[in-house]
Amino acid sequence: MALIPQTSSYVAGKWIDSGDAFAVENPADESRVTDVVSAPAAEFERAIVAARQSFDSGVWADLVPRERARILNVFLDAIVATRAELVDTIIAEAGLPRFFTEGVQVDGSITLGRETLDLYLALPEEDFNPVPVNQLVAGGAKLSVRRYEPVGVVSAITPYNAAIIMGIQKIIPALAAGNSVVLRPSPLTPISSLVFGAAAEAAGLPPGVLSVLIESGAAGAELMTTHPAVDLVSFTGSTAIGKAILAQAASTVKHVALELGGKSAQIYLPDAVDAAARGGAAVVAATAGQACVAATRMFVPADRKAEVVAAVSATYQHLKVGDPAVAGTMIGPVISAGQRERCERFVALAQEHGATVATGGRRPEGLERGYYFEPTVLDLPDNTNPAAQEEIFGPVLGIIGYTDVDEAVRMANDSIYGLSGQVYGADVAAATAVARRIRAGAVNVNANGGLNAYAPSGGYKQSGLGRERGPDGIRAFQEIKNLTVGSLG
Repeated sequence: MALIPQTSSYVAGKWIDSGDAFAVENPADESRVTDVVSAPAAEFERAIVAARQSFDSGVWADLVPRERARILNVFLDAIVATRAELVDTIIAEAGLPRFFTEGVQVDGSITLGRETLDLYLALPEEDFNPVPVNQLVAGGAKLSVRRYEPVGVVSAITPYNAAIIMGIQKIIPALAAGNSVVLRPSPLTPISSLVFGAAAEAAGLPPGVLSVLIESGAAGAELMTTHPAVDLVSFTGSTAIGKAILAQAASTVKHVALELGGKSAQIYLPDAVDAAARGGAAVVAATAGQACVAATRMFVPADRKAEVVAAVSATYQHLKVGDPAVAGTMIGPVISAGQRERCERFVALAQEHGATVATGGRRPEGLERGYYFEPTVLDLPDNTNPAAQEEIFGPVLGIIGYTDVDEAVRMANDSIYGLSGQVYGADVAAATAVARRIRAGAVNVNANGGLNAYAPSGGYKQSGLGRERGPDGIRAFQEIKNLTVGSLG
């Protein structure tokens, strides 16, 4: 496997190598992928100050939108040029299967980036406020305009499970809108994100417009959320960390955009139960359940629950678990020993509260090294079970029976989370009516929303604040200014 060559941070247009080295672990076999250099806090400070200077100078923000988009397409071209090395790097550090890494994490991300640029160029920089003419005249004005301007300096903090997707999802709309960005990926999967620094260099982005810093701890990330020169923090990760970021950003009243945890529900109406096995497979395949949008609670008619448990279990037993670099592997490892232990702990907790393990629930035989966990089906007695309420972030699905659709909706909404959801039904109108009742930011009916640059996603409740992707995701990186225009005559 050929890795991308960068192993240190890219700050204000230059690669730095000051700091202590730390090893990145391959979760598939517990080997060392490579050593990378942890940027000290002083480099985070320098990156933030350079971002502030680059924004205030207008060297990037004052370019016309089409010129910024042109340069960002060159930026994406540079990432495409490293595709083979980038794929191998993601597989090595994140343990994601090759088919998913190639098709979604890399190719899908590039498509998302290019479509985001197209969408940005289609949005107006200014539009008219719908103020009645008589009110304008009475106020001595002739025009009321809503203007969209860049917010300024953006701190972007991305998770281990989708470093490139989330990086593109933050960097491209933020830079397209004219902001300067400081990116900090997860210490568990830092290598792949260095491709963004190389792409910035290749595209000729002005120094300070994009810096990419890696670290072994969290001191730099905390500086990114507290520094007075930062205008917006965009974070994807756990709800616990999101709450800490909100507190850290409060003293300087920053904009905060958060995509946090989830415990998403999939509801199968009585006329769509036969689709449950396929829907259940989608929860664990490719990501080993390490996706915030994973629909890990399955609600089915109670009188067919045993049938569904058997069908999903049979499907899980045929999903190939193993080395993510090998073609045909459907499920790789979870990211760490701690994450595997979390899966084990919640399976035990579920059983203590009346659940039955229908399949899985342990480490696979024959895979002595690597942080593997069998795809697991839990037959849950009700929605109060710990496995139905807590985000496990592993290949664990809980199946719960409902007596009628109203109960299914009530249980789906009985969660502190509200990130996404799914409804399946042969009667599309009926299924869509149920979807409208789900308290979540994105609900799919008989479909997988996927990486859609034109449709927003984001959370209700403790699943986050704001939206990513779509027009709302671009506007999240902009301030809204109202212009009221009159005359001296």
